[in-house]
Amino acid sequence: MAGVWWGQLSVGLVCFWLLCCPFALAALGDPRGLVCGQRSLQFMQVGAGLLALTAWDTAGRLHALQNDSSCGVWVSQAADGSRIVGASYAGCYIFEWDGGYLMVVGIEGMAAGEEKVLRCPRSLPALDAPSPGVCAAIQSQDRLPCASPPITRGDCEEQGCCYNPSDRVKPCYYGNTVTAQCTPDGHFSLAVSRAVTLPPLILDSVRLANGRGAGCVPVGQNNAFVLFRFPLSACGTTFQMAGDQSVYENELVASRDVRTWSLGSITRDSTFRLHVRCSYSIRGNFLPLSVQVFTLPPPPAVSQPGPLVLELRIATEQSYGSYYTDRDYPVVKVLRDPIYVEVRILQRTDPDLVLVLHHCWATPSTNPQQQPQWPILVDGCPYTGDNYRTQLVPVRAASGLQFPSHHQRFIVSTFTFMESASQRALTGPVYLHCSASVCRPSRLEPCTLSCPAVAQNNTFCPSTLKSSSYCREAEFTKRWIVHPQ
Repeated sequence: MAGVWWGQLSVGLVCFWLLCCPFALAALGDPRGLVCGQRSLQFMQVGAGLLALTAWDTAGRLHALQNDSSCGVWVSQAADGSRIVGASYAGCYIFEWDGGYLMVVGIEGMAAGEEKVLRCPRSLPALDAPSPGVCAAIQSQDRLPCASPPITRGDCEEQGCCYNPSDRVKPCYYGNTVTAQCTPDGHFSLAVSRAVTLPPLILDSVRLANGRGAGCVPVGQNNAFVLFRFPLSACGTTFQMAGDQSVYENELVASRDVRTWSLGSITRDSTFRLHVRCSYSIRGNFLPLSVQVFTLPPPPAVSQPGPLVLELRIATEQSYGSYYTDRDYPVVKVLRDPIYVEVRILQRTDPDLVLVLHHCWATPSTNPQQQPQWPILVDGCPYTGDNYRTQLVPVRAASGLQFPSHHQRFIVSTFTFMESASQRALTGPVYLHCSASVCRPSRLEPCTLSCPAVAQNNTFCPSTLKSSSYCREAEFTKRWIVHPQ
């Protein structure tokens, strides 16, 4: 009698069993990595041997899970040997129950009750499809898969990913941006492109702000992307209730290479901080409702005039053919951008005069004595403790200038100052200061100095000439703002 009853009420019994009976995860070949799309679900089977998978159909019958287009099932092999299975919500093996889609998957030969129940929400929040430019910027060798094939364009783009049907290996891949997902199985999934900052992000430096342990490290990385996937309950995630929603939040940050000397610290690495918030429903189920990503705001544009005695100018390009005007300041640059600096003597026509740079340094304000400070030139030569050493640019007679010796040029890579206690990047402008002299060479005093570290000549004002009318010390400033993102 029990057998007849099972046959007549099979669908009802299966649905009741799915909701009420516990299940055990198989030790071998456990289906994992559930991805819920708008029209289908996908999971991966790993493990030695890859035993055959089974699934219950909507009529209560057990089947071996294999490629079957009539039932909306596809099975493929990944590069690492694992098996990827996709199933359409409209296919033979998906049940609709309590606002979601359910699928019962087991391993062939295992006892009843050892199957795994896969659950996807009936209506997932769709992410915005990436713009064509975000997708076209990724070369094929740099593509990091967002979902494994086969997958439709709609399902791929609704996960916030790029789709290229001509790529049979990685048709669905992450775009040239940050892609954040809240998964139905309770995980954060965060893919970060190195191009989200200028200069490009050093991917090896990206980490969870408060996450420790083996499960809090990247699960995927290539030359262009780093991918984190971790449970909501781990890696320093914070939790709060907001009405009928449970809200989970976490942060990614990037470490920076900080250079320090006695009067200050700088960095040329991008400041990166990514805050992610996932919201889930608590009304009878646990389904993702939304994902929000918060990044650092750009630094404010702050400008103040700096005193000038001799003129310090910044060229717009490396040939020193044109210069920024006063109304162009502050010059906004990104970290590590070259700044083409020129100092020149004004209103002098004596061709024998030589402009000499003694020291050049940077501060975060117009006050040349303020700390922190960073040296650019020391005794006329590039500071040797910098990992992006300043380059001296010789001004030769063939430069086309009327008085080449009235000019000094150098190239410095932009940086931002660090607060010593918190190691937080300062977001204001960076001001460049220089002390200079004007020298008249003689047979005994050539007004030149060799810089051994860079094998270039610079000039200096001999102490014996500093009191003369032809050797005058001067101090002047110019400023830039570096964008730390």
